[in-house]
Amino acid sequence: MHYEFPEVLNDLIDYFLIGDIYLLKKFKEDNALSDDLGSEFISNDSGDDAVKDGIVIPLAGIANYPYTIIFNLGDAPELLKPESRLQHRRGGYFLRIEHRQVMLFTWRILQNFTDAALDALQKRYREPARPQIEIDNGIYDVEILGGEVLRNDYYEPALEFVVRRTERTQLTEEVDINYHFTIDSESY
Repeated sequence: MHYEFPEVLNDLIDYFLIGDIYLLKKFKEDNALSDDLGSEFISNDSGDDAVKDGIVIPLAGIANYPYTIIFNLGDAPELLKPESRLQHRRGGYFLRIEHRQVMLFTWRILQNFTDAALDALQKRYREPARPQIEIDNGIYDVEILGGEVLRNDYYEPALEFVVRRTERTQLTEEVDINYHFTIDSESY
């Protein structure tokens, strides 16, 4: 099964993040971090700690394209199909899910990470075609693929998250949390 979301934008900041946003809220509270979580993440080790703890996965180098976002829960990956153009394949990430929700979100929410901002974000994400899925609570191995998928005779920039249950609770050695998932797109 896979879920596909077309035309997802980066809010003009070259970052996407994926994770359980309410677990990120708990992480913020447990570590007494400020509402400007973005500044916290770049000024101390809290961002690295959040990644190492499986709270969030950062994706740097996200150009200002409309992306097709794919959450893959067991199908053959779209970006590994012959008609796709794979440019990135990175494994070794993991996510903890405690609120039955995985969400792709932008850096902007981190800049004002308050209850009111999270409520507004959740309200927007109830609209169709928002990049989030419901998933059982647990720990998941995440492989990230980036490239272009063929849709309606055009290649579209795409990021695919292959998500599988795991017992592993640490990043693997090959994970580079600063890796850039920049996609070279001939369409843009």
